[in-house]
Amino acid sequence: MHKRTLIMVEIALMTALAFILSFIRFPGPWAQGGSISLIMVPIFIMAFRRGWRVGVLTGLLVGVVNLMYNAFIMHPIQMLLDHPVPYAALGLAGLFAFQNSEGRLSISWALIGVLFAGSLRFLSHFVSGVVWFGSFAPEGMNVYLYSFIYNISYILPGILITLVVLYMLYKAQPEFFQMKKTTTLTS
Repeated sequence: MHKRTLIMVEIALMTALAFILSFIRFPGPWAQGGSISLIMVPIFIMAFRRGWRVGVLTGLLVGVVNLMYNAFIMHPIQMLLDHPVPYAALGLAGLFAFQNSEGRLSISWALIGVLFAGSLRFLSHFVSGVVWFGSFAPEGMNVYLYSFIYNISYILPGILITLVVLYMLYKAQPEFFQMKKTTTLTS
């Protein structure tokens, strides 16, 4: 029971931290949503610390909170593809939370996990951009190209900055990323 409570508290704290970090943005031209921020860092921390299930739950909650305070909604499915789904997908980085020979998180696998999960986030936003935001493409521009350029322009820098921050945190405090055995929140 104590462990379950601890996990729930960690999820709540990391969700709140992600929400706060979402307000620290790098400026950009994204009129229909999107920004470069550190919102992904707490989700990845939970994915590597507690596993993919807890990472997905944390991401889902971050997406819901983001939806409540930072939404640009054109359609219910677009709302899902731009808020809860892409942030929940970030938690799948936990599938790559392997230990190295020293029993610590393998930074190489973690890098692959961040790139994999970041790609899933991009894919979700890309589909939303093609289907619901294609009308914003400059005249004569292919909507697929428009959505690709628009979404990659903030997601890729966000992933790269997140990688740097995660690497610095890992170097400073590798024990923080020590994979903790998790029980499911329902047991």
